[in-house]
Amino acid sequence: MKVNEIFYSIQGESLYAGRPCVFIRLTGCNLRCTYCDTTYAYEEGKEHSLKDIVRRISAYGCNLVEITGGEPLLQDETGPLVSHLLAKGFEVLLETNGSRDISGVDADCIKIVDIKCPSSGEHDKNDMDNLVRVSPADQLKFVIGDRHDYEFAKSVLAIPPPRIPRDHILFSPVHGRIPADELASWILEDRLETRLHLQLHKLIWPDMERGV
Repeated sequence: MKVNEIFYSIQGESLYAGRPCVFIRLTGCNLRCTYCDTTYAYEEGKEHSLKDIVRRISAYGCNLVEITGGEPLLQDETGPLVSHLLAKGFEVLLETNGSRDISGVDADCIKIVDIKCPSSGEHDKNDMDNLVRVSPADQLKFVIGDRHDYEFAKSVLAIPPPRIPRDHILFSPVHGRIPADELASWILEDRLETRLHLQLHKLIWPDMERGV
């Protein structure tokens, strides 16, 4: 597999936020979101064997592992990696940009599925069938850059309703583009049963650009 980086940090972008986690960032992405903060993962990376990846993450002594990107589902080996880690007793998260079919990923893996909003410039790439492929343990994430994004996200949730609890639906403001309190006020005004979600790692390490 082509791996951009493997690092140990604090989980910052899911319901698991705050927990220590080992991240496997895979190389390659099929989208070019306007606010992307991991452009270095588009091309940079080195080939690693499954054995080498497991050896490296095991050295951290942490049971929680997240596979991210880029877009991890672009690599055919991602599914086998997920299943192998689960078989070894790891708790596995997979963060995907929502453009790829998640149904082939092991059911015991927690999928964090990003539904792209219009300000990303890539919302036409969403695989909306993923809304009925998610399990009750999975999570949906909407990255909100403006009011139009917010209204788009609400429309997605209205028809059809996803098969996951409402508190597994994350509304996250684009860092530096929209104030968190503005998004919070919209959620409160509309009585939405969603979760306001902030990028915890950017609050802890505001000057770090990678490896956190």
